Amino acid sequence: MNLALYGYGPAANRSWLLVDCGVTFPGPDLPGVDLVLPDIRFVQEQLPNLKGIVITHAHEDHYGGLLDIWPMLKAPVWATPFTAGLLEAKREGEWNAPEIPVNIFRAGQTFQIGPFTIEAVAVSHSIPEPVSLAITTPLGKVIHTGDWKIDPEPVLGPSIDEARFRALGDEGILALVCDSTNAMREGDSPSERAVGNGLREVIEQASGRVAVTTFSSNVGRIRAIAEAARDAGRSVLVLGRSLQRVIEVSSELGYLDGLPPFVPEDQFDHIPRENVVVLCTGSQGEARAALAKLARQEMRNVRLAPGDTVVFSSRVIPGNEKAIITIKNQLIEQGVKIIEDTDALVHVSGHPRRNELRRMYEWVRPQVLVPVHGEAAHLAAHGSLGAMSGIPEVAQVRDGEMLRLAPGPVELIERVPFGRIYKDGKVIGNDVEVGVRDRRKLAFAGHVAVNVVLDDQYELAGDPDLVAVGVAEKDASGRLIEQVMLDAAIGAIQSIPRKGRRNLDLVAEAVRRSVRSSANEVWGKKPIVTVFVTQ
Repeated sequence: MNLALYGYGPAANRSWLLVDCGVTFPGPDLPGVDLVLPDIRFVQEQLPNLKGIVITHAHEDHYGGLLDIWPMLKAPVWATPFTAGLLEAKREGEWNAPEIPVNIFRAGQTFQIGPFTIEAVAVSHSIPEPVSLAITTPLGKVIHTGDWKIDPEPVLGPSIDEARFRALGDEGILALVCDSTNAMREGDSPSERAVGNGLREVIEQASGRVAVTTFSSNVGRIRAIAEAARDAGRSVLVLGRSLQRVIEVSSELGYLDGLPPFVPEDQFDHIPRENVVVLCTGSQGEARAALAKLARQEMRNVRLAPGDTVVFSSRVIPGNEKAIITIKNQLIEQGVKIIEDTDALVHVSGHPRRNELRRMYEWVRPQVLVPVHGEAAHLAAHGSLGAMSGIPEVAQVRDGEMLRLAPGPVELIERVPFGRIYKDGKVIGNDVEVGVRDRRKLAFAGHVAVNVVLDDQYELAGDPDLVAVGVAEKDASGRLIEQVMLDAAIGAIQSIPRKGRRNLDLVAEAVRRSVRSSANEVWGKKPIVTVFVTQ
């Protein structure tokens, strides 16, 4: 979930540039949450001096927060044509999404945002039109790499612009703010072209249907799959809204020119099984994605059969392992063959391994290395590699830390508010504001509602009504837990002197505590309890 701020000027009047505005996705610890967004409180405090937002590429962890975050900022946005097209297609598919004016730039162009001169430098990655940013101020030049790799044979777009990086290095680079995702992996990343050849072999050797799942944004991979299918005499059927959206934008920009048309879902039954490749969403085990529905045999028009093949042309994002394994097991039970990157070269990362990082250091020769974009282990490994490679200074920073690059010594000078906020349906807020904190408790121990009615003498007008949801039915001895809680509620009321019962809030709190305590005693868990008391 990438969001970086660059500041220039004195603290009292500092201009700010925001680079990328990403999201991440919720795990089981955030029940009901749709998206996880960066907490931008600090940015909102700087709004008069926020000069602009630049997006390096259209992966969700770099641009996916724009539709939700931009209305809080309303700063000018710069993006490449593909990113702008994908943003617009995404906006059209979301309820009440804002129309964001976008300034278009391309690799090789230079533009001005406040005191920042921005040059977009072409790099290779697993999506069209990724760029690094050379950011110049009177105090020096910083290269913000974004996501990148060195791919001598990309399926789409130019190779990384080595000549320009070398020229920037000759001009003098103050700091390299650099992708760390693969900093623990030795060697060089395989080419995307080699992955295309690996997929071609799998498709040509398969006897039945072939379904391939990959990241929707990897247009080069989509093209490689379509070319391999075409050459094997197969048609490509596309399943999944995000894939269809990316294909639509890519086709408009010419990235899929020369390919046969994709086949609509309702034509599935008319194509012999040996003549189809199904391209589908769901590589990360998403429950509502096309692959998960295929695994559960819930698709209306499309199904797999024994002898078919499913290819996972993707990596496993940490946290998704269990969901992916579940889908694989469901497919195996149907007699489907599974192929992943441990079986054949069907996926490669879009991030630099250690040899590629060393080459970037050689090209730009920065005074300072700032490892970013990775977990703590990746950041530490990247910093160590940079130091061993002779970079004079390595600055390790973490979320919320403000690093001074110039003038004066490179050091952490402030820690600003940071964190996560959540999109929950049509609402955005912190865990309390969207209710996720209580939702976790509800998921763990359920909810009990108790309705108490007192007569005009403050005696019970009949037994309270008690409704339990998500609470165990019986305790270990067979007693109904609802009855145990009801008895506890009555006992709590009767233990309060009649004069004290005039305080209805006191009665409600006594019942709440007693019900929770009795549930804990016989069940071992304390449900959330809501009590209504009326006279």
